[in-house]
Amino acid sequence: MSRAPLVFAAGIFYPGGEHITGWRARGSEPEAYLDLDYYTRFAQTAEAGRFATLFLADELYVWDRFRSGIDHGVNVRLEPFTLLSALSQVTDRIGLAATVSTTYNEPYHVARKLASLDHISGGRAAWNLVTSASDEEARNFGRDVHLEHGLRYRRGAEFVDVVNGLWDGWDDDAFLFDKQSGLYADRAKLSVLNHHGEHFAVRGPLNIPRPVQGHPPLFQAGASEAGRDLAGRTADAVFTLGGGDLDSGLALYRDYKKRAVSAGRAEDDLKVLPWFSPIIGSTEAEAEERFRELADLTPGQVQVDLLAHYLGTDLGERDVDEPFTFDFDLDGFNQSKSGYQSIAALLAQRPYTIRELAWDVLRRRFTLGTPDTLAAHLVDRYERGAADGFILMSPTLPDTLDRFVADIVPRLTDAGVYPAEYAGDTLRENLGLARPARRTAA
Repeated sequence: MSRAPLVFAAGIFYPGGEHITGWRARGSEPEAYLDLDYYTRFAQTAEAGRFATLFLADELYVWDRFRSGIDHGVNVRLEPFTLLSALSQVTDRIGLAATVSTTYNEPYHVARKLASLDHISGGRAAWNLVTSASDEEARNFGRDVHLEHGLRYRRGAEFVDVVNGLWDGWDDDAFLFDKQSGLYADRAKLSVLNHHGEHFAVRGPLNIPRPVQGHPPLFQAGASEAGRDLAGRTADAVFTLGGGDLDSGLALYRDYKKRAVSAGRAEDDLKVLPWFSPIIGSTEAEAEERFRELADLTPGQVQVDLLAHYLGTDLGERDVDEPFTFDFDLDGFNQSKSGYQSIAALLAQRPYTIRELAWDVLRRRFTLGTPDTLAAHLVDRYERGAADGFILMSPTLPDTLDRFVADIVPRLTDAGVYPAEYAGDTLRENLGLARPARRTAA
C-alpha cells in the first residue's frame, strides 16, 4: 500500500472508560482502579492488538466544583509516569504516553522523567502536551485562576523547545565507560543549553544520556488556533475530535498537515489521529440499546453539572427537562474553547432541554455500530484521507477494548490497512517516524 498503515493509541481518561459514570456499567471493576493488574490487562490487550501506544490522559485536580463530581464521578487516577514505568516491565512493544501539563511543570523535570522512561522501556516513551484547562488546577499550584489561553500556549511552545534542547545536550556516543583510561564521558560531546526565554531559564545539561528515541514522540490535542499552530510546529501526532461528518474530518486533517508544512516540516512528520469512541453491538439495535444504558447510568444532576463544566459556569439545580438557553462569550472563555464552541453550534440549530442537550453532546462523543460497520467506518476515514490512525477512547472498560481487539482489529488487518505485526521495537518505528538528529546549542 502507498500510505503508511493505520496506527492506534489506546487511551484512558477515567479508569472505567471515557464516560464519567462508566464505572457503573456491566463488567466494570471500580474497586480495581488502583490495582496494577487492572492496567496490566489493559496494556497487554492493547499490545495484543498491536496498538502503537498507550495514552494516559490526566488532570491535576479533583472535580469538586460540583457536589455530583464527588458523589457520582470517578476522582482517582494513578500518576502517569509511575504507572507507565511499571507497565514498561510487563509489555514489550507498545508505547507509553504520559500527559504532561506545561503550565504546572518545569521542563527539566519533564525531560528527565521522559528520558528515564525511554531508557527503561527500550525506546517506548512519549508525552501528551496539555496546557491544562481549569481554575481548580491553578489553585493547586499557587494561583487563584488559570493562565490566559494565549499565554499558556506561548509557555507550552517554549517548554517544548527547552525539553528538546535538554535531550540534545549529550551526543549519542558521549559516554565512554572506559575503565582503563578512567574516562566516563567525552566532554567534547556535551553542549550546555543555557536557555533564557520569556517563561524559562534553564542552563542544563540533563543528568541522563540522550533518550533511545532521541526525542520521545510528542502528542497534542489542542483544537484552538493556538493549539493547532503549536501542533503543526512541534507535534509528532495530534489527537482530534471525532464523530463528525467526513467533510469536516477531511478539512481538519488538511489544516493540520498544512500547518506542519508551513512550519518547514513534511506532511508525514505529523500524524493525525481522530478520537474514536465506539459502542459495539452485535446489531445496530444492540449498539443503540448499549448507548441508552450508558446514558441512563448518568444521574440528572451530573448531566446538568457536566454541561455547566463545559460552559464554565454554575447552572445550579435544574430540572433536566426544562428548556435551556445560554449567552456565549468565546473571547472571554478560558477553558477548552473547542468544546464550548461545539455546544454553541448545537444550540444555534434548534431549541434544547438540558436532558436533550446532555444526551446529544454525549451521543456525539460515540460512534455506534457493529464490528463490520465500525471497521468499515475506520477504513473509509483512513482511505479517504481524513486520518492516519485513531485514538481509541473506550466508553467503558475493560469490555470495549477487549471487543475491539477481538472483533474489529482482525477486520482491519484483513482489509490490508492495519499491520499484522509491529514494525519495530521503538514507538517512533511503530509510528513510522524517523529518529531526529541531535541539534547542539548555539
